[in-house]
Amino acid sequence: MNVIDIKSLSLTFDTGDGPVHALSGIDLTIGKGDFVSFIGPSGCGKTTLLRVIADLEQATSGSIAVNGTTPELARLDRAYGYVFQAPALYPWRSIARNIALPLEIMGLTRAEIEARIKRNLELVNLTGFEKKFPWQLSGGMQQRASIARALAVEPDLLLMDEPFGALDEIVRDHLNEQLLHLWAKTAKTVVFVTHSIPEAVYLSTKIVVMSPRPGRIYDIVESDLPRGVRPLDIRETPEFLKIAQRVRDGLKAGHSYED
Repeated sequence: MNVIDIKSLSLTFDTGDGPVHALSGIDLTIGKGDFVSFIGPSGCGKTTLLRVIADLEQATSGSIAVNGTTPELARLDRAYGYVFQAPALYPWRSIARNIALPLEIMGLTRAEIEARIKRNLELVNLTGFEKKFPWQLSGGMQQRASIARALAVEPDLLLMDEPFGALDEIVRDHLNEQLLHLWAKTAKTVVFVTHSIPEAVYLSTKIVVMSPRPGRIYDIVESDLPRGVRPLDIRETPEFLKIAQRVRDGLKAGHSYED
């Protein structure tokens, strides 16, 4: 079953300086339980494509279905959770109350809200930090709280826009490991935007290599690495390096290294 079906999708922004062609001729299917990364240079349309899936932008032409329906209906049905580049937590709300916010909007009972807060804090290893405020947590912990908030609405699909891009390499590696454990536990479908080749290869079942604007799909790399939780040292194996080289070659051939 395909969670996302995209056919011949293009998007053009009208600006005061003329049209900006952000995406062109995108064809992509994402199956249930897949972990798919979008990789490409800045400005290639990775985040724009993610936002089209989330119904935060609308395509100019072509078609897209999310869970067999339109992105708008999927959004209204709360079919996905969205994790932004920055945690976007309200500083005046505790971690528990930040996670509770979308649940309060949904009109859930206090008992159900408390149960979901507890369950999702456990998933991201933040049990015991319920009463802390965002400014009392490290950047990595804040991003984990943001992931817990996205999961609290119990979506089938998790959309992640470079959630670890601003973190140092040690923290990033740790969160990559935790994200794979989380994915294995929940069986969510994940769509993940990144600039990092090692991160894309380590996390993904499928890597979508995009070319510069207008964003096109240059290559789709299917990973044959073991599905599920992977040790970090898998990045030193010939199998991993072979996939990483194909992604790197795709970026180069798609002129991602040009100014």
